[in-house]
Amino acid sequence: MATFVDKTVLMDEQGMFRALVRISHEIVEKNKGVANIVLVGIRSRGVPLAERIADAIENIEGSRPPVGVLDITLYRDDLSTLSYQPIVRPTTMPVDLDGKVVVLVDDVLYTGRTIRAALDAIIDMGRPKAIQLSVLVDRGHRELPIRADYVGKNVPTSSKESVNVKVMELDDEDKVVLRQEKE
Repeated sequence: MATFVDKTVLMDEQGMFRALVRISHEIVEKNKGVANIVLVGIRSRGVPLAERIADAIENIEGSRPPVGVLDITLYRDDLSTLSYQPIVRPTTMPVDLDGKVVVLVDDVLYTGRTIRAALDAIIDMGRPKAIQLSVLVDRGHRELPIRADYVGKNVPTSSKESVNVKVMELDDEDKVVLRQEKE
């Protein structure tokens, strides 16, 4: 397993806040309001990001979209390589997804495999009108034809780099860091 060291701070607390507010405005604008929207955070860091987007949308529109929590563990294509006893956490959806616009929220878009798993999970729960994708950071290197509708920051990376998102709710700080593989 590779060891990484911090290289560059890509976003501090204010940078993350601004990116999420901008994404919130874009979601409202593209969907002409939020009447039919459900935000769905992908565990684990997508969940607090989805909650923050919902809060920002409420400040913009005066109405807060429902927020669901999605665990994709059993939908992963690498499940057999993870462990014999994967930890599956609850998935909760506050509303029926049929006919809704689902906005998946995740921290980093990389190969696209996490999003593919999330799409499978969402489709198993119902038939949304549309599924959109919001990510805080898009770092490239796609292995699947998946593109985000809303991106906080595009960060071209090499295969020897990683992007680490920290959120106050889980990590006691808000920060996005580009990390370099230790030689």
